[in-house]
Amino acid sequence: MPTIAYEDLTPGRTFDLGEVRVDRAEMLAFAERFDPQPFHLDEEAGRQSVLGGLCASGWYTASLWMRGYVDHVLADSTSQGSPGGNELAWLAPVFPGDVLRLRMEVNSQRRSQSKPNLGLVEITGTADRNGDRVLRFTFVGLFGTRN
Repeated sequence: MPTIAYEDLTPGRTFDLGEVRVDRAEMLAFAERFDPQPFHLDEEAGRQSVLGGLCASGWYTASLWMRGYVDHVLADSTSQGSPGGNELAWLAPVFPGDVLRLRMEVNSQRRSQSKPNLGLVEITGTADRNGDRVLRFTFVGLFGTRN
């Protein structure tokens, strides 16, 4: 039986999703495959860009957050997926070697009208570097109920 269900995801509850260090080789491999813009692949192109250096794709940063979310919440939950979100903001560039603190906060919850064994939970996910926010997004998760 999963530990985290809809009933546990009450508004205001926060979860610490741990820390992650941005690995240069992994960051470059992601960029080569999914976001091959010059400032994600080449040190000099990054320095010449407004970003100031070789930096991670925002999608890579979001993927790091997702891994923390799976490890600390979803893997031991009644999660049934997500219908999407309404905000995604890359607030500052992320660089190799950065250490990101990952968190999530429950904004709201409501039972599904059509499927009473499911609840919809609005969540804000964040990543901070040295206390400065680099990523913020809001989405809805579907979670099974206990009863």
